Amino acid sequence: MQYYRYKNENAIVCLLCKHYCTLKKDSHGICGVNFNIDSKLVNKTYSHPSAVHIDPIEKKPLYHFLPSSTSLSIGTVGCNFRCPFCQNYSISQTSNVDESIVYTPRDIVDLALKYNTKSISYTYNEPTIWYPYAKDIGILAKEYGIKNVFVSSGYESHEVLEDMKSWVDAANIDLKSFSHDYYKKVLKTDLDGVLESLIEFAKSDIWLEITTLLIPDINDGEEEIHKMAEFISTKLGVDIPWHFSAFHPDYKMLDTPSTSLQSMERAKKIAKSHGIKYVYLGNIQNDSSTYCSNCGMKLIDRNGFSSGMPNMEDGKCMACGSTIKGVWS
Repeated sequence: MQYYRYKNENAIVCLLCKHYCTLKKDSHGICGVNFNIDSKLVNKTYSHPSAVHIDPIEKKPLYHFLPSSTSLSIGTVGCNFRCPFCQNYSISQTSNVDESIVYTPRDIVDLALKYNTKSISYTYNEPTIWYPYAKDIGILAKEYGIKNVFVSSGYESHEVLEDMKSWVDAANIDLKSFSHDYYKKVLKTDLDGVLESLIEFAKSDIWLEITTLLIPDINDGEEEIHKMAEFISTKLGVDIPWHFSAFHPDYKMLDTPSTSLQSMERAKKIAKSHGIKYVYLGNIQNDSSTYCSNCGMKLIDRNGFSSGMPNMEDGKCMACGSTIKGVWS
C-alpha cells in the first residue's frame, strides 16, 4: 500500500493510523517519527529498533496462539497514544532514534531463524507507527513459515487494517477503557476508532485476543466492565480471549495503587456473566490455565509463561470433543 496521500503541494496526509496527520514539509506527526521529506512519508525508525528480545508468546499476551512457543519481539520509539501508565514510556514517549543501531528486515528474519522462533512480534511501542518496517519484515518472514504478531492499541488506519490481512497472523489489541472522555482527554485518541478496529480484526482471519489493563478508580468500575464485556460478547464473539492485566505504579501514575486480586476476580466474573469463555488474569498470582468451556477439563496447564497441553489435541478437548478456538500449530 501507499502510506500517504497528497493533500496539496505543501503537505501530505499520513495513512498509518487514525489520526491521519497532515504533514507539512519537514514536519512530523503526533507519533514524532513519521516525517514529510521531499513530499514523501519517511519513517525515521526504519531499521532502527530500540529493543530486540526473545519472549514466550504468552507474554504478548497470547494464550490461544502457538502455546509454549517463542517469539522474536522488536520495538522502536514513538507512539500515537499518551498513556500516563505506560510501562515502556522510556521508548514510547520519545522520538530520539538511535541510528547507530541497524537491523534490516533481513537481519530480523535471520535472527528468528537462528533462534528458531515460531513468530515475530511487533510490540513494546505502537507498531502501527512503524508499519512499513514491520510489514517488510513480516512479508519476508512468511517466506520461511514464520508467523507475525501485532501487539497494538488498535488505532490503525482503515487502509493499514485492510493491508494487515495479507500478512499478520495474530494480534493482541488493548481495550484501555470504555470511556470516550478518558480516551480523548487522557490518551489523546478516540474510543470509537479502537472499537472500529476491534470489529474489523474480529471479522478477519487474524487471530484476535484483547487486553485491558485494570487501573483502580480509572476503569475498574463494574458498570464500565459490563459495557466492555457486552461489546466483546455481542460485537466480537465469546470465543475471543480477554486478558485483564494488573496495574502497577509507573510513569506518571506512581501514586495510584496496584490492582487488587479481588478487583481482578470481580472483572473476570463480570466477563464470564456475559458468556465470554476465556478470561485470563495477568501480572498477578493466579490460575491462568485454559479450561474447556463445555466440560471444565483443564486443557492448557500454565505455570508462569510456560505451558503444556495434556488434554487437548488438534484444538479439541480430549474429554468431550469440544473445539477450542485458536491457532495451535
